[in-house]
Amino acid sequence: MSTLLDQLMAEGLLISSGVDGVFLRSIRFESVLEAVAALVGRTGAADSPEVLCFPPAMPQAALVRSGYLKSFPQLLGTIHCFCGDEAGHRRLLRCVEENEPWTDQQEPSDLLLTPAACYPLYPTVARRGQLPENGGLYDIRSWCFRHEPSLDPARMQTFQIREFVRIGSSEQVLVFRQLWFERAQEFASSLAVPCIVDVANDPFFGRPGRLMADSQREQKLKYELLIAIDNEAKPTACMSFNYHLNHFGEAWNIETADGAPAFSGCVGFGLERLTLALFRYHGLDVAGWPERVRHTLRLDA
Repeated sequence: MSTLLDQLMAEGLLISSGVDGVFLRSIRFESVLEAVAALVGRTGAADSPEVLCFPPAMPQAALVRSGYLKSFPQLLGTIHCFCGDEAGHRRLLRCVEENEPWTDQQEPSDLLLTPAACYPLYPTVARRGQLPENGGLYDIRSWCFRHEPSLDPARMQTFQIREFVRIGSSEQVLVFRQLWFERAQEFASSLAVPCIVDVANDPFFGRPGRLMADSQREQKLKYELLIAIDNEAKPTACMSFNYHLNHFGEAWNIETADGAPAFSGCVGFGLERLTLALFRYHGLDVAGWPERVRHTLRLDA
């Protein structure tokens, strides 16, 4: 029996790159993904968020300051560059010609691959100074990278996330998260894909990480909207609802209007995963999808 990945590749929607979890994508796949992204934007547009798009790389110092290395070193992708002279270049080419390791001719740059869309936001907000009375609300999108190669098409190493991020008082953030609990399930219903929402935890690293994961679940700081895509027994997180407490406010000295460390929270939409869910439940021929789904995504426009 062919897997979903086999079907997607046979149809030409995804194309192998030769590395697990990294795919070339056809224009048909990208067209649906962009329709999903636009629907996400329309869903949150009534709140008038500031819309920002970030590049797939961010300063190393910013990610370290945010605490990512303490929690998720196994997922991080660094960027190395050749910084040598002509003699170094000759050594590099000799290694390539002799099929020997050549990456030791590279040096770490001051950039890292962005692991989640919201991480570049916090230093950006911090540079602006104290938040206004009503805090901040942002609609952001970024290419992201996480080192977890897999044959599951819903677990790509390179992917796009669109997030709404709320920064302000704890009350403002919790109201925001509750609003999106309701909106997200309506969003999934409009796409006619089955889902459940459940408490979750991030993949914290090591033994201390297990304690952090337990604490995150106990405090119910993270929920996920799950859709069975590649594995019926293990549904995939296609949206996440995260309450960071004042972690980023303290890390970046972001203050509310009354001078207190800001709280933050976000709701993230995995654009590739939602796109895959649509193909999984409605078939590989977009023209044959239910009319109401096509209308919701404006695929006939």
